[in-house]
Amino acid sequence: MLDLTKLARQLPGMSNHLQQEAKISRQRLERSRSLLEETCDRQEELLEIQEKWRDRLIFAAATPVEAIDTCKDLQPPAEKHTVFATDGSQISPSHHEIAYCYLVNVGRVMLHYGQSLHPLLDTIPEVFYKAEDLHISKQWGIRTEEWMGHRRTVSEAEMLAEMACRWVQPPGPHSDPNLAMVDGSLIYWFLDGMPSEARDRLLPPMLEAWERLRENRIPLMGYLSASRHIEAMNFLRLCACPYETPDCLTHCDSSNLPKDRGQTNRLPCQIIEPLRDSTLWVHFLQPGQRGALWKSQAKIIDLYPEPLQVYFCYVHVGTEVARIEVPRWVAEDEELFEQSLSIMLGQVYKGAGYPVAIAESHNQAVVRGGDRARFFALLEDQMIKAGLRNVGTSYKDQSKKRLTA
Repeated sequence: MLDLTKLARQLPGMSNHLQQEAKISRQRLERSRSLLEETCDRQEELLEIQEKWRDRLIFAAATPVEAIDTCKDLQPPAEKHTVFATDGSQISPSHHEIAYCYLVNVGRVMLHYGQSLHPLLDTIPEVFYKAEDLHISKQWGIRTEEWMGHRRTVSEAEMLAEMACRWVQPPGPHSDPNLAMVDGSLIYWFLDGMPSEARDRLLPPMLEAWERLRENRIPLMGYLSASRHIEAMNFLRLCACPYETPDCLTHCDSSNLPKDRGQTNRLPCQIIEPLRDSTLWVHFLQPGQRGALWKSQAKIIDLYPEPLQVYFCYVHVGTEVARIEVPRWVAEDEELFEQSLSIMLGQVYKGAGYPVAIAESHNQAVVRGGDRARFFALLEDQMIKAGLRNVGTSYKDQSKKRLTA
């Protein structure tokens, strides 16, 4: 049981700390505004510098493809359109259960607007129980639970493409607008640094699913709420560099830098960190506006085919500034890009601050306590029918269940 009396004694210190942090954040924000103005004035020059010295930078800075201070109003979505979305959940493997296995459950949602058509809301469950599914990742130093999450991401992409392409195929010039949405980034950061053999089991099927969407001209979009990205802020670091050339490998040996507030080494260009992209853009964008379009320079994107490389922008959706990611082929089609953003914004308004299609796909996918219990009860019944004996959970698990009952 939580002792609230003892806890309450610690809260004043936390409050004072947060007050100090808020003051520092305001100062950092003022510095970032001045730096942003200078960066806007020098944008073309900085783009040339970035291109020339890219291989010498020790941070990933996104490349703006529009004026950094762009603020563009989004239009309402077309009356007739369709939105596709998938999201997943899982039951993790446990040695205390009756069988060591895991389950991935992907929720699928297809919503039609202005078309008098029934929506699709369902789930596709898949059980993994074979030794190659449970233990193959250990040879690469990847935990089973972590590998399970990666496999879920693959399933989400494949099922999204299968659902959307089946509906719109064959595409035509007079087809109603549509949009395929996923929760989270299209940049698979978790693949960076992963052994190539493991990565080759994950990335190709996801990119194949994206390519199917491109062939059917179904725009794909990743929606990031409460984004922690700093790729755009990193471009401002080029402007803040105190050296004649941004040769980080030569000038910025972090081991020789002074400590900042006794915590971490700071480079001279890190005068506004840890300010996030969304924190700065919320002060420039009005609700219903998008900011500049950027090309991500994340290292893992080098493995993506050129049409599928990731671009992003920030959109003030009313409740927050969200990061929106799309493949290059969508970003370069201005009409399709703006149409997709309009549909996305309509989804956020319908969902009271979050895209309703993504929220519904999550609600479909989530595995609750009762679902877990029924899954293992069904599995136990099948094991008994198969003639297996001594079927049951561990004593530790039984004890916990009695205490929480």
